[in-house]
Amino acid sequence: MDGQWLKVLGLVLIIEAMLPFISPKGYRQAMMQMAQTPDKALRAVALVALCVGAALVYFSR
Repeated sequence: MDGQWLKVLGLVLIIEAMLPFISPKGYRQAMMQMAQTPDKALRAVALVALCVGAALVYFSR
């Protein structure tokens, strides 16, 4: 079980690092745009991502 969590963490780190590695300029622009996005919109996007992620984990068992 612990080995699976390390694999999951590794995949998350790989996915999170792909965009800044491939396109630092695009990543920086996206972060600047996100900084200007209202809190309510960011929370809505985060909630959708949380729900989709939880559903994927639940149904992949």
